[in-house]
Amino acid sequence: VLVHGLCGSHKSPHIIRLAKKLYQKGIRTIRLNLRGCGSGRGHAKRMYHAEASDDVWQALKEIKRDTPHSSLTVIGFSLGGNITLKMAGENGEKAKDIIDKVIAINPPIDMHSSIRLLSSTRLYERFFMHSLKAAAEYCHEFFEDLPPIEIPHSMTLLEFIDLYIAPQAGFANGKDYYHACSSGRLISSIAIESHILFARDDPIVDCNVLDSVTVPDTVNILITEQGGHLGYLGIPGQKGGFHWMDSVLFQWIFENRE
Repeated sequence: VLVHGLCGSHKSPHIIRLAKKLYQKGIRTIRLNLRGCGSGRGHAKRMYHAEASDDVWQALKEIKRDTPHSSLTVIGFSLGGNITLKMAGENGEKAKDIIDKVIAINPPIDMHSSIRLLSSTRLYERFFMHSLKAAAEYCHEFFEDLPPIEIPHSMTLLEFIDLYIAPQAGFANGKDYYHACSSGRLISSIAIESHILFARDDPIVDCNVLDSVTVPDTVNILITEQGGHLGYLGIPGQKGGFHWMDSVLFQWIFENRE
């Protein structure tokens, strides 16, 4: 099961690429849309957000019900990685009934830190604010019982989360929201085999936040010097090939498989 990141969907290029490669290796793959994303657009009044790990958990239970004898690996990218880790930590030993393995690529395990880093780069902030603004306005136009909404062009991402995302997720403000949705505080509770990939040059996720996290034996962490945010490009013809990240994912997916 592949879980996309912020402003992504089942159509995200890396999601499609990996799904094709896994299909070629005989692995059935599900590209999971978070609430209101991709083909789920117009099916939910509330937007997806980083705290909504229960959405993923409920989807996984349905998948396991339909394929009870299949092993289940969940791979989350960026925000999807944080949601996936949070879901695994929240469910602890219970997760073993559904999931065999969790993999997270560049997860923002400290959401406040990552949002501040993202907001410090104007190009990133403009891109994500454009997508989030459009998604929020679409919901309020599509569902007649939602009140009209007007989001100023000058609104920053930090302001948008504080004034819109946090309240619709049930939190008083952004500070409470960031704490609730950060998976770092729950990693110590993860009971299933898990792998996390970070890059030190990631402009959005600071892997140094791991210094304050208790990591159990069930969780393997790999930190590369380079890779950016979901980049990890290699050299064609050398070990790992051009899409080096894919080779690492396949190694983790297939190891310990019966």
